Amino acid sequence: MSRKKDPIELFHSGQLVKVCAPMVRYSKLAFRTLVRKYSCDLCYTPMIVAADFVRSIKARDSEFTTNQGDCPLIVQFAANDARLLSDAARIVCPYANGIDINCGCPQRWALAEGYGACLINKPELVKDMVKQVRNQVENPRFSVSIKIRIHSDLTRTVDLCRKAEATGVSWITVHGRTVEERHQPVHYEAIKIIKESMSIPVIANGDIRSLKEAENVWHMTGTDGVMVARGLLANPAMFAGYEETPLKCIWDWVDIALELGTPYMCFHQHLMYMMEKITSRQEKKVFNALSSTSAVLDYLTDHYGIDRSS
Repeated sequence: MSRKKDPIELFHSGQLVKVCAPMVRYSKLAFRTLVRKYSCDLCYTPMIVAADFVRSIKARDSEFTTNQGDCPLIVQFAANDARLLSDAARIVCPYANGIDINCGCPQRWALAEGYGACLINKPELVKDMVKQVRNQVENPRFSVSIKIRIHSDLTRTVDLCRKAEATGVSWITVHGRTVEERHQPVHYEAIKIIKESMSIPVIANGDIRSLKEAENVWHMTGTDGVMVARGLLANPAMFAGYEETPLKCIWDWVDIALELGTPYMCFHQHLMYMMEKITSRQEKKVFNALSSTSAVLDYLTDHYGIDRSS
């Protein structure tokens, strides 16, 4: 599969690079296809456990799907073993533009397995994983990036990032909270300090809900791009400047999801997110209780008509 779009070139444009975050269950092929229609420059897969991916064909088939238009694409892995990660990278190399190592997931199961945010305290392991991928994947344009959270002591984060840069990391995404923080304000100043300490691209992540907010964070931090998760779930057209999900985007989702055979629960859940701001409490109650694709299509047609150009 041809992967002509080099994500590194995006960062050389001097323009805001708009990135769809890795989201478990949600940032799959259908959703990536949708946000690409609305000015998203770079997409990540959901986090995939590298060990399962390498050992199980079933896991590969269920966790990773792509197509010719799904580009540029970064596959994010949860890993704590350099050999398994490099094996996973070799498998996806023909079908993606790069891999990302999840060093930021704060969920208990991930920390218990030695994945995610616990890796920010293991810089030597992160370095080893990056080196192994670089040594095993022959394509020099194949990117290797990391996504991190920050330490309370920011000097430790800067040290981690500098070590990763020296090992050959292509770019770093920084979620501006510590592992312990959930809904506290994002530390954008910390992201700025990290960016000023690096010569490779840095992407800012955390609590960005509109294109205006994305541009503000971009200017505030001096980073090369912004990564958005929940903001895109609520409004997949956000990067195109829409303040709320336009009806055309909703119908685009219907077309894409049906064409790609998206399971009903995922299809319906995405619509629930998209329609949050444009439905009343009673409408939500009715729509959220729907249990079939045909019922959803009837609801959308009855309430919003069939004019898909609006």
